[in-house]
Amino acid sequence: MKIIKLNPYNSNTSKTSAFFDIQTAEGIAIKGFTLVDGSNGLFVNCPSEKGKDGKYYEKVILPKELKEELTALAISEYNNTKGKPSQVKEPEEAPF
Repeated sequence: MKIIKLNPYNSNTSKTSAFFDIQTAEGIAIKGFTLVDGSNGLFVNCPSEKGKDGKYYEKVILPKELKEELTALAISEYNNTKGKPSQVKEPEEAPF
């Protein structure tokens, strides 16, 4: 798994620190992850959508270990790009 695009987000009214997309080892791209600055530090929020009841539901469900790995990867990438202009990383080669 790797991050193919990470855009830091600076806002005084939002706890969102960055938006990012990932690519799995199989070549599947998943868009819409966010890195959020919570009360216990940075964490990954999976893509979600608002239901008819007004609550938000995750569209991608990750096992705990995979989410921890993704969080570490996203925080590392965020720290490397923080303060730099937005960078886009293209996948090396399409798997098909």
